[in-house]
Amino acid sequence: MGKIVLISGASSGMGKETAILLAQNGYKVYGCARRIERMQDLISFGITPIRMDVTDEASMTQGVNQILQKEDRIDILINNAGFGAFGAFEDVSMKDAKYQMEVNVFGAARLTQLVLPQMRQNKFGKIINISSIGGTMAFPFGSWYHASKFALEALSDSLRNEVKPFGVDVVVIEPGGVKSEWADIALGNMQKNSRDSAYAELGDKVAQVLTATIDKNAEPSVIAELIKRAIEAKKPKARYLGGYMANATLIKLMRLLPDSWKDKLIMSQAK
Repeated sequence: MGKIVLISGASSGMGKETAILLAQNGYKVYGCARRIERMQDLISFGITPIRMDVTDEASMTQGVNQILQKEDRIDILINNAGFGAFGAFEDVSMKDAKYQMEVNVFGAARLTQLVLPQMRQNKFGKIINISSIGGTMAFPFGSWYHASKFALEALSDSLRNEVKPFGVDVVVIEPGGVKSEWADIALGNMQKNSRDSAYAELGDKVAQVLTATIDKNAEPSVIAELIKRAIEAKKPKARYLGGYMANATLIKLMRLLPDSWKDKLIMSQAK
């Protein structure tokens, strides 16, 4: 019998591509998202769509229980739901900042808590957390997005060693640029938050840099294949990189550079 998969954010982009790829390869997939009407096309692939809002406790509990009642287990959780609340730090409201953390961090954390007891009992499980290269380096106008991804990386590192003795693997996927709704949402948020602020001039330059990279972004299938590889590895790595600018050498270099050099390199892109 195929492994049982729960994937959040399955209504578009990487989430939808991953759901389809896994279903085509023998996995029993449950795709979850707020916009269930945008997952109806997944039914033809044998995927079961479930309406779920990762900021709503009742919604997550009900969705997980629905799967457990039918399948008795969830083997693989892919925490894919996420978005970018971009804008100058001073301009982003605390309400929007909290919502960013709710979706990108606390939603993933709560879903993980809900599936872990059964995974521990079965001595098997895969927790796949979709982070970003933005969880390894931070750019201006993305403070809360980067904060959420840095937090998800740290959460994953701590959790990985807690659950390993129970046969549960925790893997972080770090996409670079990928063709999806993400860029449009991030740019839209940046315009909304900082278009008329003191940071507007720099914001316009950063927006131009982001816009210029869109055509270079990888197809979502690149990340879907990466997730499948991580799931099927007997001894998965802690992290997998893929997509535009997701270069291991570059990321290692950025970590090693003095902060002043790193800042100059990042800001040079917005001139």
